[in-house]
Amino acid sequence: MAKITELSQLDLNQTYSYADYLTWQFDDALELIKGKIMLMSPAPNVRHQDISVNLMRSLSVFFYHKKCRLYAAPFDVRLYDRKKSILANKDIHTVVQPDICVICKPDLLDQQGCNGAPDWIIEILSPGNSKREMKIKYALYQESGVSEYWLVDPVHKVIQQLVLDETGCYQLKRIATDEDIVTPHLFPDLLVNAAEVFDTWQDPLEN
Repeated sequence: MAKITELSQLDLNQTYSYADYLTWQFDDALELIKGKIMLMSPAPNVRHQDISVNLMRSLSVFFYHKKCRLYAAPFDVRLYDRKKSILANKDIHTVVQPDICVICKPDLLDQQGCNGAPDWIIEILSPGNSKREMKIKYALYQESGVSEYWLVDPVHKVIQQLVLDETGCYQLKRIATDEDIVTPHLFPDLLVNAAEVFDTWQDPLEN
């Protein structure tokens, strides 16, 4: 089998598995959504990166020396129907790289990343990924059983907090602004200051 060293060698209409994904030897950033290749946006802008760092700074102190583990992209998360047990790489057809995720089940972690649904995922919207995060990944995370999902909107300085209900569907628990303190449903002792989350570098040309 020929080595895959260029994205152009792949058929974007074909269905691939995580086993295929692991053999590819190129630098293009992509995710697999139900076997289909989804190209990722170019490197996140400064505002996106500032928010990611601000969140990681706040969360890393809370999760230090706790059972739940905190990870930031790039970090492979393999997803499938929550009703299924852990699958082999050849049987997995979705792998994503959330901006931030928290995993409280140690048996889901291996050298490649997370094999199963994290407990909490945070995605930061940007012009190139908003549709994917708000529609495709919303459905994907719900189906896979991600208990809590935050969508962070840098432009409007809003955090949408979504929590799975007893039927396995997301319910909007809260829409927080940069004037609020936000508490994860899963971690009621954690206080996230939204003003600090949105404290980012501002381009003087935007003012």
